[in-house]
Amino acid sequence: MTFSDWGGRLVTFPGDRAARYRDSGAWSDDPTGRRLHQVAIRFPDRPAVISAEGSMSFAELDRRTDEIAAGLIGLGLRRLDPVIFQLTNRLETVLAWYGCIKAGLVPVATLAAHRMHEIGHVSRTVGAVAHVVEAGLPTFDLVDFAREHADGHPSIRHVITVGDGAGSGGPDVIRLEDLGAGADPGAARAAVEEIEAHTDPLDVAAFQLSGGTTGVPKVIPRIHAEYWNNARMYAQRLGWDQDSRVAHLIPIIHNAGISCGLHAAHSVGACLVLATADAPTAFELMAKAQATEVLIGHGHYQAVLGPDFDKARETLRRVVLSGAKVPAELFDRVDDGAGHWAGQLFGMSEGLFTVTPLDSPARARLTTVGTPIASDDEIRILEPGGERELADGEVGELCCRGPYTIPGYFDAADHNAAAFTPDGFYRTGDLAAITVVDGGRYLSIEGRIKDLINRGGEKVNAEELELLLLEHSGIADVAVVAMPDPRLGEKTCAYLIARDGEDVPLTEIQEHLAKLGVAKFKWPERLEWVPSLPHTNVNKIDKKRLRAEIAAKLLAEADAPRAVV
Repeated sequence: MTFSDWGGRLVTFPGDRAARYRDSGAWSDDPTGRRLHQVAIRFPDRPAVISAEGSMSFAELDRRTDEIAAGLIGLGLRRLDPVIFQLTNRLETVLAWYGCIKAGLVPVATLAAHRMHEIGHVSRTVGAVAHVVEAGLPTFDLVDFAREHADGHPSIRHVITVGDGAGSGGPDVIRLEDLGAGADPGAARAAVEEIEAHTDPLDVAAFQLSGGTTGVPKVIPRIHAEYWNNARMYAQRLGWDQDSRVAHLIPIIHNAGISCGLHAAHSVGACLVLATADAPTAFELMAKAQATEVLIGHGHYQAVLGPDFDKARETLRRVVLSGAKVPAELFDRVDDGAGHWAGQLFGMSEGLFTVTPLDSPARARLTTVGTPIASDDEIRILEPGGERELADGEVGELCCRGPYTIPGYFDAADHNAAAFTPDGFYRTGDLAAITVVDGGRYLSIEGRIKDLINRGGEKVNAEELELLLLEHSGIADVAVVAMPDPRLGEKTCAYLIARDGEDVPLTEIQEHLAKLGVAKFKWPERLEWVPSLPHTNVNKIDKKRLRAEIAAKLLAEADAPRAVV
């Protein structure tokens, strides 16, 4: 099976652009697993991963993921079979990812927090044949969930667990730790090379998920030709090399995790310091591993301002900030002009990355998100809803195309017609402008058109949540908006109209969403019951007014004197 066997559901790059990207070196003919193997040959004894569970050199990582790949092939999984991933940040997650890649399988990068509403749709869309889950999580049994998901599923044949959790019943269940254990290294390498000999550069390497603007997340196909190179260009922009130690705190099984963490570090022989979202624990690991680089999402902005960050900061050279406007206080905390540099990242699973060039003036590093990382990247700022290009300084919709920006979502022809311009530029839904600083042209992000809530880096689609809430019999109408939060940046507030004039308790709303299998991070964290919803002069719900209203209400509540007990 090759890339053409997706039955027309995969949108391919136009021939002229594909030829240009090959000629410029933006694309590679080597499969992603081979790229890792090449790095391991160059730096066999250097550390590849440091995590709370342990560490591995590049030689150890390469050898063990060959074995896992051989084990997956031995299960009967075939090249291009999609595999759902639901794992947290741990060493075995890295092994599972590369093992699947080397076996020619296609990891589907879902979150451990996703539930049946999201997983059921995505797995059927791509035709997943296996489900890799983490056992022993304290708050949710993903192994039982995977068995439930597989029950009656048209294509799932295997559940693979990380850690204890294999048991009887359901489809085949096997521990990742047992896959390929004891395999002859030479035979495992030969099995991987046989897969790679049949891999087309245009084959899908991984499926990522969009934040979504309507319904459940859209599926984003990333291909071998560009995916590793995308990460390498990011690493090169930031000056990383084999002596770099790159810390990552946000979910690794996410496009930012792969392209800014895992693949980016390994593409230049650097070590990935794989931390978790728990800031004190992460900062402690960073200090112990002597991390030199870190990506900080806005969910950790407040933590960086606290004392726990002090020890982690001692060995850091560069801090990349992403996800929200950077406060001057935070910038000064991580950029002191004395060996500590700070810049910004703007990126998306669909492709485009802009990163601050290392030689940018401080004002550009504080107020903009830099410039595209590839010479073949193209950016246009268009009049929202139209195709007229705007001048520097004017705010419009950011549109882009390039060697690692997808030409279309998977199996979404109707959505693609609106999401891309006639000449193939992706409409990001973000409001942006080209800002000139000291003669340099930088991208600045000024807001968004898409109705998304950015909750600590995870996107909550307002329309999707509204439709789910309307399935409750006690809700007549609803508008979901973002409300400011000092730690996560934004949280979700739902303005609701009761069907019978009687408000529904928050606990009942939560039970309703749990029964629908909705990921918990999407649940509203505040309810505002109102007799009616405000409308604009074109009869759309006035969400701008609602966002301003809840922001003012939260501010007033914070300023209100506390009762003395």
